[in-house]
Amino acid sequence: MSRPPGQEPEERLPATRPESLPAPVERFAAPASAHQLALTPERAASIVRQSSNARWVGFLAVLFVVVFVIVYYFYDLGFPGIANSSREAKEVAAQQVTSVEAGYNLFEANCARCHGAAGQGGIGPVLNDQAKLYVHLNPQYIMNVLTVGGRYVCGNPTSLMPVWADTNGGPLNYVQIQNLIDFIRAPNTLTYTIRDNSTNEPILDSSGKPETAVGWRDPNYTPAPGATPVPDCWSSALTSSPAASGAPASTPAPGETVVKLDASNIAFTQTTLSGPANTAFDLQFNNQDASVPHNVVIADSTGKAVFTGAIFNGPATQDYAVPALAPGTYSFHCAVHTNMTGTLTIK
Repeated sequence: MSRPPGQEPEERLPATRPESLPAPVERFAAPASAHQLALTPERAASIVRQSSNARWVGFLAVLFVVVFVIVYYFYDLGFPGIANSSREAKEVAAQQVTSVEAGYNLFEANCARCHGAAGQGGIGPVLNDQAKLYVHLNPQYIMNVLTVGGRYVCGNPTSLMPVWADTNGGPLNYVQIQNLIDFIRAPNTLTYTIRDNSTNEPILDSSGKPETAVGWRDPNYTPAPGATPVPDCWSSALTSSPAASGAPASTPAPGETVVKLDASNIAFTQTTLSGPANTAFDLQFNNQDASVPHNVVIADSTGKAVFTGAIFNGPATQDYAVPALAPGTYSFHCAVHTNMTGTLTIK
């Protein structure tokens, strides 16, 4: 091709890429099977297997949850017909034992010197009497006495029973007050461990086993029909005994048999006595416990009282005119401190 005269030929650039541009990437083509939309038998079988496995996993998970809920339900609320099988009942029982054990130590440290180590009484009234524990020594009554002191019992402003609750200036807080109430009201079906007050470790007996004790209250106790109610003031029973069946004699009659009985440290010194059969005799009772009430009750083999002496404070001596008794073995005890017992043989 001819160029016009005087025109220079056009300059051409070399056919090369700029160094700043990346090199072209090699392209790959997927196999034809990857673009197939049809469901092959192998693929269908794989999907079925995966779906079946997923259903089994879901079923087992649901079954596990259902079994867990059922087991926990019975664990928490208890099994039907099985008493105290629930978690709550077991925890309450464990806390009750712990409270009674703490209450025992508080009672021994602060109350036993007046009411006796076993609640048998002494300077203060008896606490382990079933008739009292049945209704009189209820939790609210004990709380009131511990809160305001002995004046609540007999209206005596000079009562030796002090205030124990710290809400009124006493030394015990509300937890300790509750522990004392739980101890006094503990049933005899509850066994607790006696623990050291400073270390809370069990006290071991001679065989190396922890010492245990049971509560005072009998849950199955019911007063006999026509039983005399417990008086509001315990000291009112010390001046006279409405159930006394024998008037005290100032001195034995001439030739009358005299049977002597002593009491010391809230216990009978003689636990075995003997008397004449079918003959009245004088029971000379020497109460050596200062400011502590005692009496003597004689009962036959069925437990029925055949003689009840008047209650009186020591130190003093009381002569009881015991009527004639038939031959046999009788028991005797103190109506105020029921732990004081003995055996009377009439022959």
